[in-house]
Amino acid sequence: MCYISVRRLLGYWLWLSPSVASAAYAPLREYAGSNFFDGWDYYGFHDNTTWGNVTYVDRQTAMSSRLTYVNGAGNAVVKVDNTSFIQNGPLVYRNSVRITSQEVYGIGSLIIIDVRHIPYGCSVWPAFWTLGSGKTWPQGGEIDIIESINLLPNNQIALHTTPGCFQSQNLGQTGQTTEGDCSTPQGCVVRETKANSYESGFAQAGGGVWATQIDASGIFIWFWSRPDVPENIKTSNNASSIDTVPWGIPTASYPADGCNISQYFTPQNLILLTTLCGNWAGVPGIYDSTCHTPTMSCAVDNVVGPGSPTYDQAYWEISWIRTYTLALPGQPTTITSSDPPVQDASSMTVSRGATTSTTQATSAALTPGPTVSSAVSSTLPTTSCVFGSVLLVAMLGNLMLR
Repeated sequence: MCYISVRRLLGYWLWLSPSVASAAYAPLREYAGSNFFDGWDYYGFHDNTTWGNVTYVDRQTAMSSRLTYVNGAGNAVVKVDNTSFIQNGPLVYRNSVRITSQEVYGIGSLIIIDVRHIPYGCSVWPAFWTLGSGKTWPQGGEIDIIESINLLPNNQIALHTTPGCFQSQNLGQTGQTTEGDCSTPQGCVVRETKANSYESGFAQAGGGVWATQIDASGIFIWFWSRPDVPENIKTSNNASSIDTVPWGIPTASYPADGCNISQYFTPQNLILLTTLCGNWAGVPGIYDSTCHTPTMSCAVDNVVGPGSPTYDQAYWEISWIRTYTLALPGQPTTITSSDPPVQDASSMTVSRGATTSTTQATSAALTPGPTVSSAVSSTLPTTSCVFGSVLLVAMLGNLMLR
């Protein structure tokens, strides 16, 4: 007798849909708890990629000055220095932190970050992003997951690539596209339209979660404010597998019909940082319009002088970052975690924008799981071919009417 999986039928439908990649993922690594900062390299130099007014300190300095630490709630805190008095001068730098993951994540990866607080304020430029390993920027691609500046209310998402990668016109996303060419200095940008994705509103709502899927069929990024986080993420732990099916339409969708993901994106390092001013937040006109005040300059107005209260809100508080790989039935997976499973629910040239510099490249690599863009095998109960065929025909008919 012939049987067909309901999940497989759904997968076929999603495969035909141009803006959805459905897959189940197995846990790979968690950055959390007392060992959150293990597995990261500290930059240890001035911001020479976006020309911000910061020195990214080394690990020892960051830990001893409590610019990185784990708080009483078990969350990782990554701060801009708000205690030092900075004198004015030709070169003005305030201490901050940039960390890069020692592992890389390629096609077949899922990255989820649970954040309680994002740095904000005039001159503040935070980012959680990924960078192609082992290539001169932007040849390995870049994925900006969390990035905003000054007092803007919303996050924005972007891809950066060499020429030839575009955001497809055939989209399914909730965000607003403001630039479709990923090779422009700003990248192909999607502005978040949901409330509380940045600034004070984000923290007041309890923070939120981002999920980034890197798949041969496209790159897809979701954001949920705390009240809207999907149940399968809320109840997960560091040993849980994750299914993307319940998540619905992403904030930003970059289908492969506009950009060959395998061609433009090498395995990616994760990067977390906060810079000040620089070639976005500090640009005259942009700075003035996003801080709504007459200014002398971004650095003089903010970086110079006492750090408090100017940078009292310039910190990350992160519950965890979890990475996953595509799961197939019977495929073993290795979980690397900074804590036991919980029981309850080298250098390379890098440039961002129009600047070029040198930063650390890491050598540790994870072999990505097999690429599955849509129809994923499942061990869920099956139904007969007759019912399955009817269901498939109905779904395909609905798709054709779009």
